[in-house]
Amino acid sequence: MSETVCIAGVGHAVPANIRANRDILKAFPDRTEDEIVRLTGIKERRYASENESATDLAAQAVHHALAQANMPVDQIDGIIMATIIPDQPVPSAASSLARRLGIPHALAFDLNAACSGWLYALEVGRSLIRSGSAKNLIVVTAELLSRITNPEDHDTAFLFGDGAGAAILTGGAGGHRLHRMALSGDANQFESIQRPGGGARMPWPNGTGGDLEHFYLQMDGAAVFKHAVIAFAQQIEQTLARENLKPADIAWVVPHQANERILKAVSRRVGIPYDRFVMTISKYGNTSAASVSMALGWAAEEGIFNDGDKIIFCSVGAGLTFAGGLLVW
Repeated sequence: MSETVCIAGVGHAVPANIRANRDILKAFPDRTEDEIVRLTGIKERRYASENESATDLAAQAVHHALAQANMPVDQIDGIIMATIIPDQPVPSAASSLARRLGIPHALAFDLNAACSGWLYALEVGRSLIRSGSAKNLIVVTAELLSRITNPEDHDTAFLFGDGAGAAILTGGAGGHRLHRMALSGDANQFESIQRPGGGARMPWPNGTGGDLEHFYLQMDGAAVFKHAVIAFAQQIEQTLARENLKPADIAWVVPHQANERILKAVSRRVGIPYDRFVMTISKYGNTSAASVSMALGWAAEEGIFNDGDKIIFCSVGAGLTFAGGLLVW
């Protein structure tokens, strides 16, 4: 068993295809690029090609993370995959990835906490290592949200993109120390962000289920904005209190890339300057569970972190689900 759990390496991957605002705007002659950027902060996002899978992107992100950790894949004894849209419902996406990576006997399971999924998976992985159930784990997420985004829906067509991110978790002091992720939520806001179709209640469009629109992501933008600003701020403030830190002690915030306006409001509320928020939303959009891991992977590749930097993670996702905690680089 290990009391200390570290992130030994991180990585991210995105599809090559860029989907710019002007491409989506063809379906919305009443809207402009300036309006979209002002409302969301998004200028473009990546869309997977027809023959590209979530497992493909996840494997790329994992290889980058393993290389950064300088760890061979045969030392991995488990995979936790956070995703809201696996390549297929059964078996798990983690099992597909385990076979792809050549570690078919690793423990492998999926976790769905929507946009908070990667942080939930980090805490589950941290707990498994601390309990002695695993030594080295892959915590990974891959989301192909382009496959479930309604191109004719004003509220969501511009928001979502595709991508993957991964981290290697290990016991001991060999990496960036991961503190506890606090996990919570507000199920009273269950309908604020949802995809009603595709489950047991509506397995198929029409005949035995709902209309096609039920198989796309749906969002009540006003409700999400209101609750997200409060919830993001609370995750940051609670992390500061739990770790006995002040806003000035925080080098970086790596948030779920929900919406630039939301995160600017959060910055003002918690007293941490917005230029200390790691933001990738302008080029990748909202990638749900993948967004925190992708932002962390991008920032690590850019070399913006210094030894000893205190980094706060925070996320709000469908459910609603909330997660937040500290990483010391």
